Amino acid sequence: MPRDCQTGRQHTSCQMSLLSPPPQPAGVASSSLLLFPKPTCHPNFFKKHPQEICQINCKESSLTVVEKNGSVLIFDKEGEHRKPECVNSGKNMRVHSLDCGAAHMLILSSEGKLSEHSISATANKSEMRLLKELRDKSIVQIACGDHHSMALSKGGELFTWGQNLHGQLGVGNQIAFTDKPQLVQELRGIPLAQIAAGGTHSLALSLSGAVYSWGKNNFGQLGLGDTENKYYPSYIRALEHKKTVYISCGGEHTAVLSQDGLVCTFGAGDYGQLGHNSTQNELTPRIVAELFGARVSQIACGRWHTLVYVASLGKVYSFGCGAEGQLGNGDTSNQLIPLPVELPSDWVNGGKLNQGNTEKVIKIIAGGNQSIVLCLKKKNPYVTLNGTAIAEDKEVDKWISNSDPKQWENIKKTIWLIFSSEACVNGSFLDKSRDKHFRTSKEISGVDMSAVLLFYEKMNKKPKVFQEMISAVEKLLSSLSSSPSSPEALRIYLIIPVLLRGQDNMFDCLLDRLAEAILSLQRKDLKVLESLWSNLEISFFKDLVSMYQSVSRIYLSLFIMQARNSEEVTCEPHLNRTLKMLQILYQVNSSAGFKIQENNFYVPEVKMIWGQGWHLNEGTTFEQLNRNLISKRLETRALLKLTAYPCIFDMQDKIVVYEIDRRILFGIYNANSFLVPQGPWCLEVRRAHLVDDVWQNLRSTAPKTFEKFLQVQFVGEQGIDDGGLSQEFFTIITRELCCPEAQIFRSFEDSKLIWFPSQVPGSEDTFFLIGTLFGMALYNMKIAPFHFPLALYKKLLDIPPTLEDLKELSPTEGRNLQEILDEDYDDILENMMIDFTIMKEQGGSIVSIELKENGADIPITKHNRKEYVNAYVNYVFNESVKKPFEDFRNGFLRGCPAKKWKLFLPIEFLTVFRGHTKYDWKLLEENTKYKDYEKSDQTIKNFWAVFHELPEEKKKNFLAFLTGTDRIPAEGMRHFQFTIAEFKKENPDLFHPIANTCYHVLVLPRYSNEEILREKFLNALEFYEKFSLS
Repeated sequence: MPRDCQTGRQHTSCQMSLLSPPPQPAGVASSSLLLFPKPTCHPNFFKKHPQEICQINCKESSLTVVEKNGSVLIFDKEGEHRKPECVNSGKNMRVHSLDCGAAHMLILSSEGKLSEHSISATANKSEMRLLKELRDKSIVQIACGDHHSMALSKGGELFTWGQNLHGQLGVGNQIAFTDKPQLVQELRGIPLAQIAAGGTHSLALSLSGAVYSWGKNNFGQLGLGDTENKYYPSYIRALEHKKTVYISCGGEHTAVLSQDGLVCTFGAGDYGQLGHNSTQNELTPRIVAELFGARVSQIACGRWHTLVYVASLGKVYSFGCGAEGQLGNGDTSNQLIPLPVELPSDWVNGGKLNQGNTEKVIKIIAGGNQSIVLCLKKKNPYVTLNGTAIAEDKEVDKWISNSDPKQWENIKKTIWLIFSSEACVNGSFLDKSRDKHFRTSKEISGVDMSAVLLFYEKMNKKPKVFQEMISAVEKLLSSLSSSPSSPEALRIYLIIPVLLRGQDNMFDCLLDRLAEAILSLQRKDLKVLESLWSNLEISFFKDLVSMYQSVSRIYLSLFIMQARNSEEVTCEPHLNRTLKMLQILYQVNSSAGFKIQENNFYVPEVKMIWGQGWHLNEGTTFEQLNRNLISKRLETRALLKLTAYPCIFDMQDKIVVYEIDRRILFGIYNANSFLVPQGPWCLEVRRAHLVDDVWQNLRSTAPKTFEKFLQVQFVGEQGIDDGGLSQEFFTIITRELCCPEAQIFRSFEDSKLIWFPSQVPGSEDTFFLIGTLFGMALYNMKIAPFHFPLALYKKLLDIPPTLEDLKELSPTEGRNLQEILDEDYDDILENMMIDFTIMKEQGGSIVSIELKENGADIPITKHNRKEYVNAYVNYVFNESVKKPFEDFRNGFLRGCPAKKWKLFLPIEFLTVFRGHTKYDWKLLEENTKYKDYEKSDQTIKNFWAVFHELPEEKKKNFLAFLTGTDRIPAEGMRHFQFTIAEFKKENPDLFHPIANTCYHVLVLPRYSNEEILREKFLNALEFYEKFSLS
């Protein structure tokens, strides 16, 4: 049952009227002021001209007025025959605004100072106390609930105090009451535009339209979809992106106004105060349908009624409780929908304000059971809301252009206020083009980054002003919140880097502090920031990366210098932070589809760690490795630490790190901490039974054996394996396993690539053994050109494959899925008759596999097509091959005991296995070394003449003849060398060239002419796999 509007008692009808209905507006107001119901307070109230009034506040039984001269008067119902109370607001204090609770009043001075007054219900006086806790704060907004208070500072901090029985203070439930202002930590960093208090609930509105609520919620007045009290601010998700620009609280209901003039209400509805033609409560914001399209410009909530004003129509509407005539309709009944209030005819003419030739504005006020409508001149002293301070263009121009020393102190204070405050910085530089900042989310920052850059360029031209700003930022960086509650509070991490574009040591220090603050964020907040980074314009993202790459280079150089000089390594924490930042930015870049190239992340100074002498090849002995490890112990330790940040290494550096890692595993440490070699693992196989012999060996090999370096011996053939035979072994066995005749892998004709089948063919351990072989190739740094797509290497590195990977594996399937994503018309998608299924061959038959539960009954539409494509890709690369891939992965980890392969990117990982196919034959000639030959010798000239005439395939055959594979190692052609040595024989024309594949040496007889060289050379290439290797 509804409650009585005045006493809260239950009554039986919402339409109950009082015995004496109030008279019509014409008899109730001055020419510029309407008050509903007819007041019984002092008649002098109506002698106050509205132009002399700065604010009117109405509560249950009184009106409080702030006059233009700064005095405060209280007119109460019982004071008809006595003078209004004049409130003592303090010596020399000019009042700006006030608000009243049930028994207290807050008075805010023009200087931002706040006093609290307790109001006696019986005595004609009030007691004042200054809020000493806020004396250093400049307060810009205040709000009073029944028994709690709120104050917003110019620096964006929200303070609350008073009763907290229902969580209305937003600081938890540990305290029931406090008279000391408490900082609402949950809203720290959010630029607030407005605060509002209901009877026992509170709201706050951000500059970008985010609304937060907390406190009592028995009627759903918090708009969160439930009736549970909230002890901390909660984000009203239902108002997300609704462009909210104003909030107002009633006793137990709430109204919000959007920039587009829409009104939403929620909470208690038993008097119709929500305007939904109902007395039901609403737990979530609901648009007032009767006002739809009216473009409301003002809202105001009384305790159980609501007012709205539509400026374009010149009309005020009221709804809710009317028991005391507060709806202004001449009646005391309740209204369930908004109905217009009759305004004086001299106020309105044809829907427009009419006051002669003077422009007028309407101001609506509601509180308790009272309503006020003011008709004011456009220029009037009535109080306006001030919010969080921000850096605005006009203000900034004053900072830069001002040359008056007397103004400098004020400018400094403003700069420090803004740039030492998270909220102020976050509220500055909003992207107002098409109201984009109202769409702030995990993907959209709402910041106009071009405006930030323009601001930086302006400030940088005035060193004195610029330095003051940087000093304020320095203070700010040491106090940033580690748990921001909104994407709005994360804007600072996009803005500050633009302001720190300097190159001196101080800026390096500030970037380190910024990194420390970012790395202190909770994981969920860091994920949001990463999302904002991924959506930054490329130029700003690249600048951010460049800054952290530069500072990392400085710290790494210092780190190496301190380590080598046996000094205390003081910069290591700073280096770790900046490198960690760089790695995070690299991961963002990778997830965003590589906005910028990988070389933007490289830190060349890592090469200083190993300097000269770390080049490793097949001929590097354990003695040489030991010398390196002993002489470069600090460098080795540093190197292993730096592997936590793979992005700083280029491909060549990663290979060196991986080489060191696996070489250490090749050996064992003796009692003197010297690395001594383990014996090799000798794998004997027959060419004619290669796969069977390998499988038999691998099944019986102990796990520890895989740490040894591999030596292959082909049974019945001569040759010692110093690397060449094992390379040939991997080349041949890869070819045998991948050929269609083997029927092990699924082959894709249009891409020439292979993938796992859904079912394991042959032996259960087939893919475990293939994975082991795959790992052995990596561990021994041999090219094994399995024709896998990039997706395999992604999966090994725990990176999910995408549609682009399916396009590589099966171009036709990938192209068809892309067409589904690109299709603009629903009817065409409908005509495709596609559902959440995939067709596959199983046991010689085509069967349909559902991609989700009941997928055959779910047609593809524009709304679910992305989900369909993702499910399709997931099925091909994951679900359909779960068992064979897991076997393969487990085998791979067994075959490759080294772990630093995780440094590689998927494409680098692929290149290590397959080798390069980007050939530069001229570069090959330039890199070649000679033994017992000179480059100018005729035989050498003849050799290169013959070689360059060869077709491409023959040139690749030469590489296979020389190295055991036709692929270039992962380092690329620039780092590939071979040697041509003279084959010294009495009659050289009788002999063929010989290749030493272990050491990449071509032993070439000194032929008498080019024709003989051509004949012998081509014969050698044609039959290279049958030649003995020396």
